Amino acid sequence: MSAAPTALAAREAGRRERMSLFAVLAALYLAQAIPSYLIAAALPPIMREAGVSRAAIGYLSLLFLPLVLKFLWAPLIDRVRPFARAHRAGWVVVTQVGVIGCILALLPLGPTNVPGIIGIGFLAALLIATQDIATDGYAVKRLRPEDRAIGNAIQGGSVALGVVVGGTLSLVLYHHVGWAGMLLTAAAFSVPPLFAAFAMREGPPEIGASAPRPSIRAFLRRPEVRTILWVALTYRVSEGLVKAMEGAYLVDAGVPLDRIGYLSGVSAMTAGLAGSGVAALLVRRYGTAATLGLLGGLRTLCFGLFTAHALGAVVGLGPLFGAAGFQTLIRYMEIVALYSLFMAVSSAEQPGTDFTILACAQLVVYLVGALISGKLADLLSYGALFGVATLLSGLATVATVRLLGSGRTDQATG
Repeated sequence: MSAAPTALAAREAGRRERMSLFAVLAALYLAQAIPSYLIAAALPPIMREAGVSRAAIGYLSLLFLPLVLKFLWAPLIDRVRPFARAHRAGWVVVTQVGVIGCILALLPLGPTNVPGIIGIGFLAALLIATQDIATDGYAVKRLRPEDRAIGNAIQGGSVALGVVVGGTLSLVLYHHVGWAGMLLTAAAFSVPPLFAAFAMREGPPEIGASAPRPSIRAFLRRPEVRTILWVALTYRVSEGLVKAMEGAYLVDAGVPLDRIGYLSGVSAMTAGLAGSGVAALLVRRYGTAATLGLLGGLRTLCFGLFTAHALGAVVGLGPLFGAAGFQTLIRYMEIVALYSLFMAVSSAEQPGTDFTILACAQLVVYLVGALISGKLADLLSYGALFGVATLLSGLATVATVRLLGSGRTDQATG
């Protein structure tokens, strides 16, 4: 007679633990997103309004370097425990306190102190990138296989909320209460997620000769991971070409700046929440290979519509707005599917290292496309640029489905 109540209690405890993990992950990813979008989305227009030159603002792109290079010190984060009883939680505490300190350190500078903003911003970017390694490693270790897509959807939703709080709200606050009020509010919003670190559940450290030593070499020795690395290096190769020139093309097509800003903000918020949730359902139901194949096909159609519009085969702003908004939706969904795939092949011995290498690989190809997109548009025209992106998108989609065709990796995330 006591077996049924005991089983029910165990299921209820498991459900509470699962919900607690989701809440912790949401807070941890929000902790990264708020300062990230304060720097990346709010500071550039604020600095420009204050009279800072476009060339000086362009130097803020240096702050993306830690996000691209963080795989270099990811093994250190997997290996070193800042506190005896707190491994990844310890890294979250140290880095989040540092990030809050960086936000407060901007107070006496003002929006025209470019060297100071870049120096403090670069330190903040290093801390955020390091925290991301620890958080991703924790997510890989703690999420059950069937919950990986949900965990990555939570990350997407937290990023979308971070866009609103760190970017949009900061701009509104700067307009109404000024530089100091904006930064103090951003720092205040960054404090509550810090407490999520104290809710992180971690096991004791592995000791002795049996404890593996995290390294990039250990990652490259695993053939199944090398296959997924090829996916990371090819699947998004076309996206930077289009996304980097999307705003410029909309301007050249005659769209007012306020409408572009509205389109960007609304599509990012709705796509981040809705797209992440839909992608999680698709991955759980059909697996990553089928989901990435579907999203790659839809992405190729979007890029094809951009191409047709640029070549004059499609006219009017309605199709263009639809393609731009739908492309944002697809991009958030892709991240959920890709990150679920990356989690599936990340090892328990060095989860932060494995996941970070794969995440950096897909980011590098995206940024390379973004860097060369303007030059290609000048040399070839918008139509040719978007046409090349459409072709690359189709080829990358076919290659990804074929690489995942064995089904072994896909089943791990399905």
